Amino acid sequence: MDFDEIKPKQNETSGKISIKKSTFNALVISVVAVSLIAVFFAGSYTSLKSDEITKSELNEAISKLEAKILKNQQVTEQPNVQPISVSIDDDPIKGDQNAPITIVEFSDFQCPFCARFQIQTLPLILEQYVETGKVKFVYRDFPIQNSHPNAMPAAAASECAHEQDKYWEYHDTLFENQGVWNKVEITSAITIFKEFATELELNQEQFNSCLDSGKYIEEINNDLNDGRDYGIAGTPGFFIGNEKIGFVKLNGAQPFEAFKSIIDSQLNT
Repeated sequence: MDFDEIKPKQNETSGKISIKKSTFNALVISVVAVSLIAVFFAGSYTSLKSDEITKSELNEAISKLEAKILKNQQVTEQPNVQPISVSIDDDPIKGDQNAPITIVEFSDFQCPFCARFQIQTLPLILEQYVETGKVKFVYRDFPIQNSHPNAMPAAAASECAHEQDKYWEYHDTLFENQGVWNKVEITSAITIFKEFATELELNQEQFNSCLDSGKYIEEINNDLNDGRDYGIAGTPGFFIGNEKIGFVKLNGAQPFEAFKSIIDSQLNT
């Protein structure tokens, strides 16, 4: 509504101002609505010195809220967790083999939430727990083909890098450059995967032969089957613990605080 069109009419004989009832009602509703909005924002942003909230402040607030919700959920859920056995198979391990706690991740290289975990949360886990010898981290493949058609060849490429002792370098390259290959055709994605091998100075002939032959498809399918047996339905999915105390299952790209809460409680057991 253009407010220039709402003008009071003056009665020429009485000198009084008259407003149509419909117009008056609209004005009242507008005033009430504006007042309510003002009260809401005044209560929500009294701590801010300006009318704008920065992106970093918004992200921080969201992260704190997520962490609080997750912490409350874990308090009620953990006592009911039944000890289960989770195999690490012969998959890549980062950290001390004898670390008391193990994190087993089932992940999909094409999954955006998996990439978020790898870039935002995993570095903190590595710094505070893996590098200090408290946790070892295991990556197992769970490519979801129906929604991520390039995930299977990406997993196969990572296994081909593994046989040349460059698994984690290739793993990081796939996630850091996910936007480069996740939406292209499979043939184009495979070409890109071979280019990554070149950049990491792998033996190109050996890598290409490995990837083209589908050498590790059976290994990847074994990971998929194990993940399904453990109840993995989406990625990323995590199991945290050891054979003695059992494993706690954690679903989704959770913030660092969610992992910290579980790991600390298990280390103190």
